[in-house]
Amino acid sequence: MAHRKVGLECSRCGARNYTVNISAKQASERLELKKFCKHCQQVTLHRQTR
Repeated sequence: MAHRKVGLECSRCGARNYTVNISAKQASERLELKKFCKHCQQVTLHRQTR
C-alpha cells in the first residue's frame, strides 16, 4: 500500500512542527492530532496541511 508524507500545522500559532506518513485510505479526510508545540509550549491541535 502506498504512503504519503504530510505536514502537521499548529492550529494556534501556525508553525509546521511535525511530518507523518499516512496511507491512501486516510488521505480522504484531513488528519487532526493533539501534539506538543515547541513554540506555544503546550499541547495543541495540529492539522494536516495540503
